[in-house]
Amino acid sequence: MCGIAGLFYPKTPKPVDPARIVQMADAMAHRGPDGSGVWTGPGIGLGHRRLSIIDLGGGAQPMASQDGEIVVSYNGEIYNFQEIRVELQALGARFLTNSDTEILLHGWRAWGPDLLGRLNGMFAFALYDAATRSLFLARDRFGVKPLHYTQLSDGAIAFASELKGLLAHPSFRRTADVRAVEDYLGLGYIPDDSSILAGVSKLPAGHFLLVERGKPMPRPVQWWDIDFSQRATAKPRDLEAELVDRLREAVRSRMIADVPLGAFLSGGVDSSAVVALMAEASRAAVKTCTIGFDVADHDETAHARAIADRFATQHRSRTVAADDFALIDTLVDAFDEPFADASALATYRVCELARETVTVALSGDGADEAFAGYRRFRFFAAEERMRGLLPERLRAGIFGTLGRHYPKADWAPRPFRARTTLLALAEGGEYAYPKAVGVTGPELRNRLYSRGAVKALAGHNAEQRYTDTMRTAPARDGLDRAQYADIKHYLPGDILTKVDRTSMAVGLEAREPLLDHRLVQFAATLPSSLRIRGGQGKWLLKKAMAPWLPRDILYRPKMGFVTPVSAWFRTALADEAARLARSRVLGGTGWFDMPVIATLAADHRAGRADHGRTLWQLLMLERSLARLFG
Repeated sequence: MCGIAGLFYPKTPKPVDPARIVQMADAMAHRGPDGSGVWTGPGIGLGHRRLSIIDLGGGAQPMASQDGEIVVSYNGEIYNFQEIRVELQALGARFLTNSDTEILLHGWRAWGPDLLGRLNGMFAFALYDAATRSLFLARDRFGVKPLHYTQLSDGAIAFASELKGLLAHPSFRRTADVRAVEDYLGLGYIPDDSSILAGVSKLPAGHFLLVERGKPMPRPVQWWDIDFSQRATAKPRDLEAELVDRLREAVRSRMIADVPLGAFLSGGVDSSAVVALMAEASRAAVKTCTIGFDVADHDETAHARAIADRFATQHRSRTVAADDFALIDTLVDAFDEPFADASALATYRVCELARETVTVALSGDGADEAFAGYRRFRFFAAEERMRGLLPERLRAGIFGTLGRHYPKADWAPRPFRARTTLLALAEGGEYAYPKAVGVTGPELRNRLYSRGAVKALAGHNAEQRYTDTMRTAPARDGLDRAQYADIKHYLPGDILTKVDRTSMAVGLEAREPLLDHRLVQFAATLPSSLRIRGGQGKWLLKKAMAPWLPRDILYRPKMGFVTPVSAWFRTALADEAARLARSRVLGGTGWFDMPVIATLAADHRAGRADHGRTLWQLLMLERSLARLFG
């Protein structure tokens, strides 16, 4: 795992100062503490920070082809690089290293952009081809690895793994985009089609950008997409057997490394499944680690220990305080943009623990999106069945009227929010689901904004991207559409951003075997009844893992890294909540009605309402803006 950065002049090949590239790359030194490199040519500069994983002595970057015509700076891992290497050797390629990086050079010469479809891995890379005077930027299928880019005032295209790489360039101008604030408050993160800084783009997952000197700036091209429109027709027992085979292959392919390797183990289904299959494939004991909490309701260490004992892993655990909010400024620095998923606190701690003994750790991320594991999928599937029983006009009239007159109860767990459920049933699924997956709803956001912000937003709203994605999804039913939208937005914007930034902050490579694209595409073809059945998500996955995992692990309620932010703002962070209403940073933006923030903080502290997640969003936004703009 590494960090990449660079500059490219698409019109006139102006000289590139190597020191400028070094400055950009070194801003991300945490991503690659083992080495650095820079390469420049006419109108092009590539930089690299290396975390050595494969071919420790021979994989230095930027790496050039033997004739010097093609140069690449690459972040990630190609798990099938050995198979591709054999194929390229049959075409006449001669390799000088044993690294996966070199296959990008020979693969580009052999296949051009079609190379991407052959890669099984996580990656973001920049490749310069002197023969065509072109820059090729590419990102993996699900967006495991990030890539930001912008056009500078002198015409150069600047790119970097993290936003801080762009910030290190003195010509980069920082201007906040209020539309990204709307996205952030609505979703809890700034999605991949948005940025807190105007003019910055993130290359979308499964896309590439080919910039040729002398030609207009193109739009990114989608080279891969997940497809929920097809259905597997095999018998359930055969699909179960196929699932096990695919799981085994996904895990084994991600165990290739020339450095110590281990796994995160929470004691949930997903990480336990990964550890079980690692233990099956490994001659040595698997190294596992778990973070526990000093509050019993949030602690999963006993479940993790049971799995560790079952598979005789070398297990380490550490207990942290449930009010471990001392990391706030560390996270603000790691994420650059505002990020409100409070589970990042625990994710950082488990990455920190893992890095003490390993350089690579496998995680269980991705299964909830692929196999419908989130509770919201079960609620949404039930709502969709109800929607199908009544014509839209009748449904909107009945449920809409009931919902508008039902008492509001946002403080209650979702199953007991009758008003929320009734109003959701009154709407189409493509309108209701985006609100269910969001954080601060449209009604409260509108209360928070100043008149100036409302005018500047000009109707832009965070949920619309979800609605549009669900409408055009390659899908057969509502559950398909919801999963597809989460894979396109929530997965890269929240889950993968969280894991990438927290792991890279401590120099750890995290790998997600359950996001093997062949496995996820297989899951997308499963009938909905094999994803959700009997009130259980991930039904076929749990059934397939029954020979390995005990029933109380497979079917216990999902916990995850629960962070009690609502409690914090009534206790240790109560003064912070009140201070937000007086914040010069938030007030200085002109975006917010500050007395409304004061009311939210007072109502929350008094227990009249639960605004904990919104207050957390505002706190993280304030800290991020202070860091970005001083």
